[in-house]
Amino acid sequence: MSNDYSALIPERLSAIRAGIAEAALRSGCDPGSVVIQAVTKFHPLAAVEAAWDAGLRSFGENRVQEALDKFPGFLSAHAGARLELLGHLQSNKLGKALGLFHRICSIDSMEMLGRVIDRTGDSPTVTSELLLELHTAEDSKTGFASEDELLRACELLLGQDAKLEGRLRLRGLMTMAPATREEAAIRASFRRLRLLSEAIRTRFSLPDFNVLSMGMSSDYQLAVEEGSTLVRIGTALLGLRSP
Repeated sequence: MSNDYSALIPERLSAIRAGIAEAALRSGCDPGSVVIQAVTKFHPLAAVEAAWDAGLRSFGENRVQEALDKFPGFLSAHAGARLELLGHLQSNKLGKALGLFHRICSIDSMEMLGRVIDRTGDSPTVTSELLLELHTAEDSKTGFASEDELLRACELLLGQDAKLEGRLRLRGLMTMAPATREEAAIRASFRRLRLLSEAIRTRFSLPDFNVLSMGMSSDYQLAVEEGSTLVRIGTALLGLRSP
């Protein structure tokens, strides 16, 4: 299966922006505050380039090796492009990930966070933003299992801030809603993340802790209504993947 990305993406992106605007109107938020991230997993560089040409600047990948095969040259040639890791970070890919991605969005355990802190401390040139992933869906296998664990992760990272000289920036939270058509369950997942984000920002006095990465192709309008600031769009923007 092949996609004519240059022809299809602008029209699809226009529809997504219209959907975000409708959801923002219902919730009273500014549609311009919602970042649309192109999830380019299993799509070729041509899809990335077409999304850039259509005006997108945020790109998400699930696998470190695929991103390494696809993005270094693109990032060098496109100032302002941002690459974010959405998938689970494997220990043997940690160094490469920190050197490539602007943001690691899938910090899902104390063990992983500890490894990122140690590697950053040993590599004075490494800087990165982090999102902590909360498990809010029974069918999801990743994410901190509870709010208490996630709060301890915040304390651990902030306690290392002086040592790391601010090179790891805690920016917000991510989650995946349950795979269901039940709107109440999806909304509950997103609302839980938003309330926790507000509590963390207040408790730790973090004005820059303002990224809520929630919502994908099937539920991004609900996510915007519940306070998402970043929606991760793959199929609705790029079409079906061809692994």
